[in-house]
Amino acid sequence: MAMKLLKGFNRRLPKNFILKNPFMGTIILLAFQFFFIILYRPLNLHGSRSLSIELTMALYIVIMFLPVYTCSVVLNRIPYFSKEDEWTLLKELTGIVVMLLCIGTTVYLAGFLLEDPTNRWNLKTFWSSVKITSMIGIIPLLFFSIANYRFLFYPNIFETFNQSDVYSSSTEKEEIVQINSQLKKEELSFFPEQFIFAESDGNYVIFHLLIDGHYVRKTIRNSINEIEQQLSGIPFIFRIHRAFLVNLKKVVSKKGNSLGYRLRLSGTDLEISVSRNNTRTFDQLMEHYK
Repeated sequence: MAMKLLKGFNRRLPKNFILKNPFMGTIILLAFQFFFIILYRPLNLHGSRSLSIELTMALYIVIMFLPVYTCSVVLNRIPYFSKEDEWTLLKELTGIVVMLLCIGTTVYLAGFLLEDPTNRWNLKTFWSSVKITSMIGIIPLLFFSIANYRFLFYPNIFETFNQSDVYSSSTEKEEIVQINSQLKKEELSFFPEQFIFAESDGNYVIFHLLIDGHYVRKTIRNSINEIEQQLSGIPFIFRIHRAFLVNLKKVVSKKGNSLGYRLRLSGTDLEISVSRNNTRTFDQLMEHYK
């Protein structure tokens, strides 16, 4: 039973829009709370001191924006939550809980400025702030989660590719590729067959090559978009992800589903990702290498 439950929590789905986009996500969360409270007045909420409820809520929203936005940004930079192509139901639920706790804590602290601070410093008041904001804030979060719920039922795929006969031509019959760098002193040239994949690393692109049977890494200062243009004349090199270009002839296996694949490549133990938007085109191109 525990194994089935763990397997269910580890099923992949797209990342919640609010969790994925800190700025827009914060605006959606706070705007929803503002209008929901103004329209429905849940739990007999009222204005603070001599202020109307509309002005009170507006002040809360202004005070809350920066802390909640900062919390969302930090959450997206934590390695566990930063990889969209490895997003699971467990990460989704954990991210929602973290965001609701962040909002509740911010409301509690903001109350010291807007409400009567007398006897406010206690666990009961803190829990009340978290409970009320969670009851309201969970609605837009769950809306985007439910919108992606169907992806939990996408079957996982594992497929291997026969690469035994795709290297019949030697590098002597290929034209050498000369890669341009933004730095004049950098040079990189290789035969297309030697290329495994390239990955973006900030202002640099790392090339993974197989030269004379040896795995080699070369770094060039350039953007992955520019490198894609430079390699556009080679039909078996394909942009599978915003960060990766791959030699389709080097793909040994794929696993995953239509939310994205993880590829194993000949010549390296590394795995790289195919983004959800590129899975269909990737499958079509790989038909040639089955």
